[in-house]
Parts: sequence; C-alpha cells; structure tokens
Amino acid sequence: MPKLESTKETLALVEALRVRGIHAETEHWDGHKHIDIFIPSIKLYIEVDGMRHDVSARQIAADFRRDHYSNRGQFYTKRFSNHAVVRHLNAIADAIAEIVDDSNDLK
Repeated sequence: MPKLESTKETLALVEALRVRGIHAETEHWDGHKHIDIFIPSIKLYIEVDGMRHDVSARQIAADFRRDHYSNRGQFYTKRFSNHAVVRHLNAIADAIAEIVDDSNDLK
C-alpha cells in the first residue's frame, strides 16, 4: 500500500507528542486500514477525523467496523476531531503523554 499524506492536524499532534518524548508513527498500515497515528508502546491508534466522521451515518458505521477490527487485535482506538486538535493540541498531547507514562491504566 502506498503511504498516504498526513493532514496538518495529524502532523501537529505527532510533533506535539514527539516533543513530549513519545514515539508515534503516521499512516501506519495494520493490514486492514491506515491509522493516522500509531503509538506502538501502548498499542494505541489515534484517528484525527474531519466532520464527516460525526455527521455521516455511513462513515460512523464504517468507523464502528474499523474500531471493532482493531479491538479484536487488542489495540485501543481514540478519535479526535480536527477541530479539537486545532483548539486543544497541547492539552490532548499532555493527556496522551500521561497515558503513555502510566500505561498500566490500559491493562
């Protein structure tokens, strides 16, 4: 699969995570789909989504299927809207960093 271009919101969040010492991969291919951001150390997928993920029934259903597939592989999925990343970038990055630092919260 060809590597996709990440959105500016995804790249901003990845950079904010890297500043906090968190290794994150962009456009990770899991064998089924591309993941916007993958944090391997805690098996966390992060999707940075546009508005259609909140208002399109078809997209919501597709997201349910995608997340179910990930959950079966024991991966966590967290979704943020582009708007949330733009407005709350540092707070989101801080919260994710805290989860990574105390990864026992996910077990």
